[in-house]
Formats: sequence, C-alpha cells, structure tokens
Amino acid sequence: MMAEGEGFQRKVVLAFYMILLVAGIALYWAWGILYGTWSPFTRGNIGIYTIYILLISFGVFGILLNWKKPSRA
Repeated sequence: MMAEGEGFQRKVVLAFYMILLVAGIALYWAWGILYGTWSPFTRGNIGIYTIYILLISFGVFGILLNWKKPSRA
C-alpha cells in the first residue's frame, strides 16, 4: 500500500502539471484576443509561441507521466 505522503505528493505534482497546461492554453487565448492574431508562426509572435508551447508540452507530458499509479515490484 502506498504511504499517505506519497499519494499526496503525486496529487500535488499532477496539479502542478495541470496548472502548466491551463496556463499555456490561457496564454494562447489571451494573446490571440489581445493582439488579434492566432498564427504562432508570424515574425512578431515567435517569442510568445515558444513560451506557450513549452507550458503546454510540459503540462501534457507531466500529466501523462504521472497519470497512472506506480506498479509494485
């Protein structure tokens, strides 16, 4: 059986990765609404593109890595 602290720690880490994912999506939407552009590949948007793609990718990969409980050996 998993120790009580380990379960709590996994939930905190999963919540952190979910926050990263939501922050990346929110940043994309906010940037698009504020500046009226949805294409990340234009010359003026490449900097913000690197920021929100990192937030989204770290969020998705972190969630995928922490989704299942660790197997017992």
